[in-house]
Amino acid sequence: MTASRAIVVFILGLLLTGCASLPARVERTPTTALTNTDDTRLGKATRPLTSAHAGKSGIHPLVLAEDAFAARVVLAKLADRSLDLQYYIWHNDTTGQLLWQAIWDAAERGVRVRLLLDDANTGGLDPTLAALDAHPNIEIRLFNPFANRGFRAGDFVSDFSRVNRRMHNKSFTADNLATIVGGRNVGDEYYGANMEVGFQDLDVLGIGPVVQQVSNEFDLFWNSASAYPAATVLAPAKPDSAATLREGWDKVHQNPEAVRYLDAVRNTPLMAQLASEKVDFEWTSARVLHDDPSKVLQPMDRSDLQMLPQLLKAMGQPKRELDLVSPYFVPGANGTKSLVELAQNGVKVRVLTNSLSATDVSPVHAGYSKYRDELLKGGAVLYELKPGSAVPPPDKDKDEDRSRGLPGSGSRGSSAASLHAKTFAVDRERIFVGSYNLDPRSAKLNTEMGVVIESPALAGILSKQFDTTIPTRAYLVRRQADGRGLEWVDVEPTGETSYSTEPGAGPIKRLWIDFLEVLPIEWLL
Repeated sequence: MTASRAIVVFILGLLLTGCASLPARVERTPTTALTNTDDTRLGKATRPLTSAHAGKSGIHPLVLAEDAFAARVVLAKLADRSLDLQYYIWHNDTTGQLLWQAIWDAAERGVRVRLLLDDANTGGLDPTLAALDAHPNIEIRLFNPFANRGFRAGDFVSDFSRVNRRMHNKSFTADNLATIVGGRNVGDEYYGANMEVGFQDLDVLGIGPVVQQVSNEFDLFWNSASAYPAATVLAPAKPDSAATLREGWDKVHQNPEAVRYLDAVRNTPLMAQLASEKVDFEWTSARVLHDDPSKVLQPMDRSDLQMLPQLLKAMGQPKRELDLVSPYFVPGANGTKSLVELAQNGVKVRVLTNSLSATDVSPVHAGYSKYRDELLKGGAVLYELKPGSAVPPPDKDKDEDRSRGLPGSGSRGSSAASLHAKTFAVDRERIFVGSYNLDPRSAKLNTEMGVVIESPALAGILSKQFDTTIPTRAYLVRRQADGRGLEWVDVEPTGETSYSTEPGAGPIKRLWIDFLEVLPIEWLL
């Protein structure tokens, strides 16, 4: 097809699909998290722990990618009454299909499954979602769905303001007794099954009062006006759709790479702890924070619908240290001013984000890079993760605390690593783990969630990483001695190497970033 014909086809597609709309009337049967679950397997397993720590939540960080996958599979297998899952991305790859199968098997046992997916990344998944939704014990709702199922560009043309706002929340809750909250979506790159790229990420497994808080958040989004029952948006499942799903899962289990990955999962530290019934929980106060789901339907200046004010209040004013880990760090003029003020008032401000050669979203790097010089002049310390340089959980034999290293490791076998964890620590006293990036999109456009944990132990581990591990795994960005530009310092055992341009990025990529910096797109990042 010639270029001119392709353009004509594209324009005709927009004209033909741009007028599609969502159903005007949607029947949503309100449901809430089940509470009669004390007699379940999870109830019997967690009751002695929660009773011994009344009013406290048990928090266990999921650092290893394989541990994070194992925890989800185990919760799906142990669930007796309910699974409530909320995700921004669910890929139809190895780990995605294995988790599809896990929730299907749970539904076959009679478990009620509620799956709430943001619709931005479900392209090509409609048959799979329809087949899953057709199971009598599985209900899927799509958050802020696209009306044009086959040509989504039509929605961006006719309804951009709405479809540009997404649900970025991530949680996995079993029997309203155990939950996983954090930065990981569902896909091979998040769980160490992708040999090409691995995201360094972080989740926490929680039991106790924090679980009901997550369930309340889930119910709010599940019953919101933006959550559409899948059957109102998708074409009906085909009669043989269940058989097609099972055939696909059988093929996954026959794949040698999948077999090797599952063997690795069975031998993770978490699986060993579960086998011995000795999961190491930190018992403390934990508070779930989240946006209101109506944020995607309201103007961006509605601060009462935004999570950021809650997060600032819950984390408190830093007095000594503020350590920030954000893969997509775009502080903006106001955020930059606030961080500089903290640094100039004696607070140690340290930031870890992706380097240009490690980021998976170049426009976001352009939004960040324009503020680097001002941050450095103001006294902030900036680290940028080296490409392919995982920050591994340190050796437990050398330091007991370090067995729960943060911010999290990517795939052990991946040839490239990109930071994806979103975690912040204040004064080595409290820590946030969740989906919230320090960028305009998280602040104004997307809905987010996370948990603030009062824990000097966990917050201290993150800060210790900044003291020790991160400087060897990331470039230190600083101003050149003559003040004419920036330099990137690579610390190796053999010494330091300095670069006057962004290391690992060629001239064309750097030119592209320079071009993006001048575009008025920061509000989209």
